Amino acid sequence: MDIRELATGLRFPEGPVAMDDGSVIVVEIAAGRITRIKPDGKTQTVANTGGGPNGLAIGPDGALYVCNNGGNFVMHERDGLLIPGHMPPTKEPGRIERVNLSTGKVEVVYSECDGHGLGAPNDIVFDAQGGFWFTDHGSTTDAHRTHGNLYYAKADGSEIRHVLRELLSPNGVGLSPDGKTVHYAETFPGRL
Repeated sequence: MDIRELATGLRFPEGPVAMDDGSVIVVEIAAGRITRIKPDGKTQTVANTGGGPNGLAIGPDGALYVCNNGGNFVMHERDGLLIPGHMPPTKEPGRIERVNLSTGKVEVVYSECDGHGLGAPNDIVFDAQGGFWFTDHGSTTDAHRTHGNLYYAKADGSEIRHVLRELLSPNGVGLSPDGKTVHYAETFPGRL
């Protein structure tokens, strides 16, 4: 197994997606952008999404789908590290975005479900039918915490639905090899 550092100076990278050309695409949450890291370590901005891009996945149409938390965390720099804190006083709405990898064009696919705005979409995984599951982490302020949710949606923007509500900080999401079981992690209570 080849383990090596590809790039430095990234602003809170997450959601790596390995591409066929050997590059890796990541979000930079603190920079509000999506970055391609080439095999030689050079970086290239794929798209500027604003907010807080988080989870990534390639959709059935070849586009990149982004869980954007809307800038859900105030980032604190300590000893050269970026540490996420509470939600800022104002933030952009959470959303699911589609990014055209050829042009960098960003479009919002979903920003609400059943008339309620998305909070802080976090991670995403596509199923064999071309739909996707995603977690919404919820938000924390000094005064209170909003619960998170698990959603299922179609990539074409035609349907989104709540699957589970009032979760405590749902974070990563994945599917079993046969696609019949959805696994999600709740960070704060430490459970799967």
